[in-house]
Amino acid sequence: MSADAFAASIGKGAMIEHPRFREALRTGLIFGVIETLTPLLGWALGVAAARHVEAWDHWIVFTLLLLIGGHMVVASFSTTQEESERPRRHAWWLLAATAVATSIDALAIGIGLAFLDINILVTALAIGLATTLMATLGILLGRRLGELIGRRAELVGGLILIGIGSGILTEHLGMW
Repeated sequence: MSADAFAASIGKGAMIEHPRFREALRTGLIFGVIETLTPLLGWALGVAAARHVEAWDHWIVFTLLLLIGGHMVVASFSTTQEESERPRRHAWWLLAATAVATSIDALAIGIGLAFLDINILVTALAIGLATTLMATLGILLGRRLGELIGRRAELVGGLILIGIGSGILTEHLGMW
């Protein structure tokens, strides 16, 4: 469940100037908290909203990942941004928006978990911890990739997000 957050954080790590562990952890925590809350929200929606959310979740995920991934792809071709102009950290709202986009699937999973006899708190915490770890590592890996291949790391991250969104859409439409 944290693969899309990992891909997004790689791109985010490549975009900022020499992210330190503190920034990586900050990003990981934002992604992790949101990824913890979305299955809880989905579980709370339960049976009443399952039919409506499941009917549209793949379109929501696809659209959000397409927009965020597309923005990353376009930004990777920007020639005006010099190394010294790269931000030292991402705005909280940008990280939160990306985290929400990559956690819509956790909302749908949460709805499905409402029908099972599981401890939703333990499950949501496990999802959130895994995402925190993956996003933190993604930022640090993105930093290294950014140093090695520059803006192409952002391009790759954006294409991966678009690919994940497209894969989710085609799977739900029965095309795959």
